[in-house]
Amino acid sequence: MKVYTRRGDGGQTDLFGGGRVAKDALRVEAYGAVDELNAALGTAAAATAERDLRELLAALQSLLFALGGSLATPEAAHRAKSGLPEPKQGDIDELERRIDAFETELAPLTRFVLPGGTPAAAALHVARTVCRRAERRCVQLARDEDVDATCIAFLNRLSDLLFVMARVANQRAGVPDVEWEGIQR
Repeated sequence: MKVYTRRGDGGQTDLFGGGRVAKDALRVEAYGAVDELNAALGTAAAATAERDLRELLAALQSLLFALGGSLATPEAAHRAKSGLPEPKQGDIDELERRIDAFETELAPLTRFVLPGGTPAAAALHVARTVCRRAERRCVQLARDEDVDATCIAFLNRLSDLLFVMARVANQRAGVPDVEWEGIQR
């Protein structure tokens, strides 16, 4: 099978379950942002020396791949037939459990944190901002089309986890978070 099909040369793409839409359709924007997030997690994993963080990022990438497939399948009946797993409340509960566990390693926040520190932390902050964009695209799509609310909640909690993971990456490397000093006048 060739990588290229030439079917998208006119600005349209296929959806799972049938149908074609413009490449800039909201649904394509949503699953494209999730795909970009998945790549950002891969970049963060490559920059991370901590085994537990790398393994967690790999597991999250698998969940995001399934989420992207779900978003690329507009009809609930086709999603059910495809066998693609969709995020469930249990996945969100697991993200919260991970956040709580990582926070035991961290001092409480007293100021806003600027993205930065170690290369791993910086990559995790980039992934967090991409995650927020994916969440916004899914919210936008949900105004007009069927999007499982669990998908949006999953992305919301994932961005929180990525923020905490960035702080943990700095903490474990002995690098302080970059705190915002506020506006100096």
